[in-house]
Order: sequence, then C-alpha cells, then structure tokens
Amino acid sequence: MSLRALPLIALPLILYNVLLLFAGASPEEFFRTPLFTVQMIKGATWSFTRGDLIILLTYFALFIELIKSTWTGTASLVDHGLSMVVFIITLIEFLVVNGAATSVFFFVMVAAVIDVVAGFTIGIRVARRDLSIGADT
Repeated sequence: MSLRALPLIALPLILYNVLLLFAGASPEEFFRTPLFTVQMIKGATWSFTRGDLIILLTYFALFIELIKSTWTGTASLVDHGLSMVVFIITLIEFLVVNGAATSVFFFVMVAAVIDVVAGFTIGIRVARRDLSIGADT
C-alpha cells in the first residue's frame, strides 16, 4: 500500500488527540489559547489560537484529499475506505469522549465527512468520464 492511500484528514485528528493529552486545562480553554497575536492597522487585535491551527491544517488536508479523489486506481479505493474509517472514528470520538466535545473537533469531523462524500462523488464522476472516453460511440 502506498502512502498516497493514507487519508491526510487523519493528521489533524491525531494532532488534536495528542494536544488533548497534554492539555492541563479544559479542552475549550486549551484550544482557545493564542499562539500569537497581531495588532491590526485600526487598533484591533487578532489572535491565532491552537484551535485555529488545527482547523487550518484540516482545511489544507481536505484540499489535498479532494485533489487525490480525482485520481483513479487501487490506491484511491483504499484511500476512500480509510477516509470512511477516519470519519467513523471522529464521529464516535465526538459522541463519546468529553475532550472531543469542542467546536474545533466538530470542524475536523465535518471535514472528514466532506472528504468521504466528495471522495466517492468525485471518484464516480471521474470513473464515468474515463469510461466514456474509452467507449466507442
């Protein structure tokens, strides 16, 4: 199995859980802790939090997964199956684990379900296009 078959959406999930292990405070407080702040031109202050970092990494992973879903082959089938497993893990964790009951984790879970649905949808469209190109009409 190639590395291309591994769903990247699992990385934010793993990062969230690793950070949750080291969180001394409640998960909501921990993920709201700013990593850095930027003073804006008009005087407002923008804070980039730990939760924002996980959401940003989730968006990047989802983007790459959407691009990967346009490829056809055995690796893409394995990727779609593993993406479903990642979504099931996030859903169970969201419902069962107290530390996962945060908005940050919810957005990771939503990205996982988008990855599953888009992966199968795009995969079907690409397969139809490939079949129609090779068909004698």
